[in-house]
Amino acid sequence: MLQWMFFEQYSHEPYVAVARFIRQFLKRDDDPRLPDKTAGSYRALDVMERHLATHTFFGGERYTVADIALYAYTHVADEAGLDLSGYPGIRAWLERVRAQPRHVEMPGVDV
Repeated sequence: MLQWMFFEQYSHEPYVAVARFIRQFLKRDDDPRLPDKTAGSYRALDVMERHLATHTFFGGERYTVADIALYAYTHVADEAGLDLSGYPGIRAWLERVRAQPRHVEMPGVDV
């Protein structure tokens, strides 16, 4: 579980969250950081997809805090300009997380 939480902090969030911030809050599709942030985002998503090809969740075969950590920015990846259509494992995992008891959806950006 800790491995995935470290992954989120150092290989996922610095790319997906920053790309989302640039596009949604700064409204700068021409920002020179975007190509690097987008490429890093897809590298992180590739790692997640490979894991989900053989696992139901990230902290073993049950829902854990690792899933909560990775869900936060992954479920709003479209706001970072990321296309999840080529990631069936991630899309199915997002649905499994949404189906968890007491799940509360984080609203998207309305700015």
